[in-house]
Amino acid sequence: MLRRILRAISGLALMLALLLAGPLWMLATERVEGRGHWSSADRTPVGLAPPPAEASQAVVQLYAARAWGWRGAFGVHTWIATRDAGADAWRMHQLLSWRRPVLQSRTTPTPDRAWYGNPTTLLADYRGEVAAAMIPEIEAAVAAYPAPSTYRAWPGPNSNTFTAWVVREVVGLEATLPVTAVGKDYLFDGVLATAPGGRGVTISLGGLLGLTLGRDEGLELSLLALALGIDVGRPALKLPGIGRLGMAPAIKGEGSR
Repeated sequence: MLRRILRAISGLALMLALLLAGPLWMLATERVEGRGHWSSADRTPVGLAPPPAEASQAVVQLYAARAWGWRGAFGVHTWIATRDAGADAWRMHQLLSWRRPVLQSRTTPTPDRAWYGNPTTLLADYRGEVAAAMIPEIEAAVAAYPAPSTYRAWPGPNSNTFTAWVVREVVGLEATLPVTAVGKDYLFDGVLATAPGGRGVTISLGGLLGLTLGRDEGLELSLLALALGIDVGRPALKLPGIGRLGMAPAIKGEGSR
């Protein structure tokens, strides 16, 4: 009996070590921004958001960037930006742990700024009539988000929970969220939901234990809210903390331009 208990403890310790190896490596190699004060970190636009002069039609974009400080060793922060046809400014929707309420929707000319020193990447880009039809649905989904005053970095609900929830609520809006989007598998009701990438499913127990199988996500297994997996369609290995190693994921919506 004692031997079985020791084996179980050893197995759990090994699993935890494997899950934390990636984040610890990210910290050890200083691959996340966390030096100095957050207020002086770079917030320069990275050129992903098209200016009105180049794209006057409606636009919907989803972004991701490594979180600030030690949290960035574990995962990314994600947010949603929309711009109506003919408009000069964008509406940016996200969850921020240091604001009250944590759900923030504001107008900005630069939704693609670097996230406190960490470069921004594009997850989805919808334009024209497709985007115009999505924007009212996105606004309605943001207003209906079930936890606008709650933020828990682990296991959720957090900024990635919010983005995944809105994606699932809006018909036609799809995005392959990074494996490092901790909290994306946190489900408010039930244990089964569609995968954010579209054709697929996510099964999750409180965001702590989960499985995602999808056309664009591939196979992802989530343990203690840290996910690892493999993508066969666009060959890549997905590791906790480190992220995707291999072919880059497709940017959803590019075909609608």
